[in-house]
Amino acid sequence: MEEFIARGFAATRLDDIAKRAGVAKGTIYLHFKDKESMFEELVRIVIVPVVERLTALPPPTGTVRELVETFAGTFLKEVINTRRGDLVRLIVAEGPRFPAVADFYYREVVSRGIAAMRALIELGIARGEIQQKNLARYPQILVAPAMIAVIWQSLFARHAPLDAQEMLRVHLDLIFGERRTT
Repeated sequence: MEEFIARGFAATRLDDIAKRAGVAKGTIYLHFKDKESMFEELVRIVIVPVVERLTALPPPTGTVRELVETFAGTFLKEVINTRRGDLVRLIVAEGPRFPAVADFYYREVVSRGIAAMRALIELGIARGEIQQKNLARYPQILVAPAMIAVIWQSLFARHAPLDAQEMLRVHLDLIFGERRTT
């Protein structure tokens, strides 16, 4: 992971990974057919478990907004300011040049997150918590602040730190209506 994050997918060489791991390059080929399969396994180990935890939320007992806040809070804590966030930024940056990597990430990560968000949105619509029914067609809107935070963190945080939690609250106010305080 450190090699991929430091050098990017394109510039990472299996020789450098072997050297960092303290093994012969041939040892890598005992476990992986190529750099792409190694990267895919890295995503499976580092990111997919987080997605599985996020998409396996307990049955909804609270409001849909509370469930989305839990989902997003976990994402912010476990991804944004971690090496996982660096890995996501790498995929965003290099995915267009390596469509097979982007396709894999979509299948293993993005599609699961989108399905979970769509299910929450549909539940919110059914309960009357979400008024805009078209939101179910575009669940990406619900997770947009998380993606903005990932990208912002690497590009602009040193110039203008972003309070991702507060941005999420404002975003959810737009979708669910302002939270009433008592």
